Amino acid sequence: MLDLRVAALITGGKDSALALHRSLKQGHKIVSLVTMVPHRADSWMFHYPNIHMADLFAEAVGIPLLKSETSGLKDAELVDLKQTLAQLSIDAVVSGAISSRYQKEHVDGICAELRIKHIAPLWQNDPLSLLNETLELKMKTIIVGLYAHGFTSDWLGREIDETTISDLIELNKKYQVSLVGEGGEYETLVLDASFLSKRIKLIDTERIWQGASGYLLVKKAVLVSK
Repeated sequence: MLDLRVAALITGGKDSALALHRSLKQGHKIVSLVTMVPHRADSWMFHYPNIHMADLFAEAVGIPLLKSETSGLKDAELVDLKQTLAQLSIDAVVSGAISSRYQKEHVDGICAELRIKHIAPLWQNDPLSLLNETLELKMKTIIVGLYAHGFTSDWLGREIDETTISDLIELNKKYQVSLVGEGGEYETLVLDASFLSKRIKLIDTERIWQGASGYLLVKKAVLVSK
């Protein structure tokens, strides 16, 4: 299985970054990273805030990136993902699915049609353990999107550390917010990790807050040596 040519779906967020790390650690040959760029913020399948940061993440990890645009519409985006993966000479694809059956089952279906394997290294893992693993890997992860009751604008740009995890546990108890945000409650951006050759430095950002949700828009960022 370790001779497989593998593509990894990445967004620049913590789940796809952690799935990529585990796949590399398991010895898989990651020949390409794949990022889908949705035209809609309410995409069913794909990450939206700061998806343009996937370029810097890919450069930092040193693996070629294939980007494709998608309408973000519920069924059309699945066709777009299938067409994108079909361009690659691969035996398997890695995703960061944790507990979302919608995401897992649809990628399973696409892989079955393309006759490739779906590797989901985080699937059904304990959410708290996953968050703690990001700390162990020295992943500098910030929150860049908030879409659930209980969050306030001061969470935007906040780094996920032990204090943040404790606060997420409280939000989970109070409002049933997913600890890892897989239900779309919050979105993240990885700026550094032990497996990245460079780190991402934010130069210019803007907080955009409307009503009870919002996001931190990265206007300018660069890669710097560690």
